[in-house]
Amino acid sequence: MKWLKRKLVRWINEVEREDYGSTGLTLRSEECKPDEDPILTFRIYSAANGKVLEFRRYDRKTDRNDISTHIIGSDVEIGDYVNKCLSMELLKQ
Repeated sequence: MKWLKRKLVRWINEVEREDYGSTGLTLRSEECKPDEDPILTFRIYSAANGKVLEFRRYDRKTDRNDISTHIIGSDVEIGDYVNKCLSMELLKQ
């Protein structure tokens, strides 16, 4: 049974080397993240009479989170409003 355990350990190590590289230091989830700073993300939440649009900006250099919130009324087109707010947030950078 020891030969089976050794074989399993070798297979697992081979898979880890393929997934994480030969050094084992880089993770797949880090490969998908953007490399540029500051990072800007946004979320849209439901509210009673419309939506809430939240922008988050994280700057690694200063280690700060900047959050700005916008309220979207139920009579406003969401796509157009998000486009307008996103343009304004990108100009802040």
